[in-house]
Amino acid sequence: MQNTSRGRKSPIVIGESDHARLASLAGAIAARSEELADTLEAELDRARVIPDRRVPFNVIRIGSSAVWRTEKGDERRGTLVLPADADISVGKVSVLTPVGIALLGLSPGQSMEWTARDGRLHALTVLTVEGAASVNAQ
Repeated sequence: MQNTSRGRKSPIVIGESDHARLASLAGAIAARSEELADTLEAELDRARVIPDRRVPFNVIRIGSSAVWRTEKGDERRGTLVLPADADISVGKVSVLTPVGIALLGLSPGQSMEWTARDGRLHALTVLTVEGAASVNAQ
């Protein structure tokens, strides 16, 4: 799989509001989950941060729904949400999970690998993205 964490990572784009919110969130969880906070911070550090209004509609951000293919060929669908809104049983994927961090900032055709909490390596390729209803309205 191309452009994964074992090789070159896919470039990602994050809006200013999401970047600020997620940087704060990473700092808040660092004491109880240092590895997860470090992973999120690493993704935020490598992201190209742009004004919210310039984030393309097909880039996964908080509130976006996406379909992706796993390394096993299975298709999954989910909406990237903040931890308080997460409910995997209805497809709401927390941005504070390994797969949520992997999805952040990707667009169709991009791939990413991540390590699950059980230590297993996984990979996904984004197939489609439906943008958030409102881009970080605050």
